Amino acid sequence: MNIRLGQRKEVMKHIEKYMLEKMPEYLKPIDEIWQPSDLLPDASRDDFFSKVKELQQSAKELSYDLVAVLIGDTITEEALPTYESWLTTVEDVSLDEEGGWMKWTRHWTAEENRHGDLLNKYLYLSGRVDMRQMEISTQYLIADGFDIGTGRDPYRNFIYTSFQELATNVSHRRVASLAKKDGDTLLSKMCGVIASDEARHAKAYKDFIARVFDVDANEAMLAFEDMMRKKIVMPAHFLREIGLKMGQTFGHFTDAAQRLGVYTSADYVDILKQLINDWNIEAVRELNDAGEKARDYLLALPDRLTRIAERMKNPTMEYKFKWILA
Repeated sequence: MNIRLGQRKEVMKHIEKYMLEKMPEYLKPIDEIWQPSDLLPDASRDDFFSKVKELQQSAKELSYDLVAVLIGDTITEEALPTYESWLTTVEDVSLDEEGGWMKWTRHWTAEENRHGDLLNKYLYLSGRVDMRQMEISTQYLIADGFDIGTGRDPYRNFIYTSFQELATNVSHRRVASLAKKDGDTLLSKMCGVIASDEARHAKAYKDFIARVFDVDANEAMLAFEDMMRKKIVMPAHFLREIGLKMGQTFGHFTDAAQRLGVYTSADYVDILKQLINDWNIEAVRELNDAGEKARDYLLALPDRLTRIAERMKNPTMEYKFKWILA
């Protein structure tokens, strides 16, 4: 299909047809997919209190940093209203309220909504969290919004979601492994099923961008380069606690994640490599001079970032989060 460079509206309409065909593969039937109540103690059963006691006993064994990362991940998931409203403002996505892209956005949001619900209830039952402090941080994060450098451009936004869904998959998968190591098999299972969702969503967004490269390679390449020059910021980069300025808690959260190996600078490089490989960047042709320079920049970037990551010291400064009771 021949589409003039820069004609994003036509490209998005073209990909919308493909996306609608693939939705059953990338989003599960609502009646069949897991729900938080499938994994949590059931308050209608006689064994509810004993199950909660078991949950609390297991949660006591989790390390301080792991609880901090889990809370930060939960707050990130709970800021879903920001992400949905952001996606609905993307140019050429919100063309039609009943159109395919809006259908995708609503169904993707519905799947993602379960993640925060599940983790929030687990943390509430664990007895280790000052829920009011956590809830304040969640409200702040939603109220503060975010600036991820994508503007309203659909290419940049879906490149961002491709990267970000892979990053959340890594984070939840690693928390699952660490929770299992600490003896909390329930939390491990919870984070495992969430990670599986994120992997499926990442596959979808990567597929959408692959279709963009098929029909508008030069503009897609420039968008990819631009996002990587700006650096992919995490959606919770404005994270704060009560009494702190916007973003002041985020660095402490990422330090804990780096110390634990939940999400590191090396993971950032690995995700970039995966996207370069999945989109077959090295083989993309029919680029103008700017597109070729963008491709060369992207191909050289992983090695440069690896050298920087190797020089970075693992953060050692401990921080006492207002969220954690013990």
